[in-house]
Amino acid sequence: MTADPPIHIVDYGAGNIRSVANALWRAGAQPIVVREPEALKDADRIVLPGVGASGAAMDRLRETGLGEALDARRRRGCPIMGICVGMQVMAETLHEFGQHPGLNWVKGRVERLAPDAADIRVPNIGWRKVAQTRGGGFWDDALDGRFFYFCHSYRLAGDGDAAVAAIEYGGAVTCAVQFGTVFACQFHPEKSQIAGHRLLEKFVAWRP
Repeated sequence: MTADPPIHIVDYGAGNIRSVANALWRAGAQPIVVREPEALKDADRIVLPGVGASGAAMDRLRETGLGEALDARRRRGCPIMGICVGMQVMAETLHEFGQHPGLNWVKGRVERLAPDAADIRVPNIGWRKVAQTRGGGFWDDALDGRFFYFCHSYRLAGDGDAAVAAIEYGGAVTCAVQFGTVFACQFHPEKSQIAGHRLLEKFVAWRP
């Protein structure tokens, strides 16, 4: 019988850690919550969750040294999943309460949702149908067209070839990206019931 694979969850004070850990456990993983950069040195795979403001989250990643540790693991090919703000901090620049540099892993900027659309509610809260925009990677037909749960006021824009899925919300809004061994999503798989469970199972088994 194969042991549950360990997945390190980064706790930097900006994530719904317990919900993510429970969801990963149900998906067949052994969740390990870490708060120190040294704990990521030999991580087999990592989840970077996040809620709140992306600029403040990025500040905490820098202050703790976790951002540098994450980048080191990414460069070594460690599979990493970002969730919500955990996806946003991967961008080049974060335009939320000022302008902040991100991890610079993916092209693009984080900006407010549809600021000029009077009929678009901000924040975007609730279930949205997610459509594939690029195949051949982590996202597959089993996930395409499923409904996932969102709660956000900001979005990743200008992400170029990294986008793999989007929702329609005052225009197409990227909600999932993949580049190298990194997959990140704007929605919350830990709150997305069957579809979210399927996605987390896929990450637990992912061998990019």
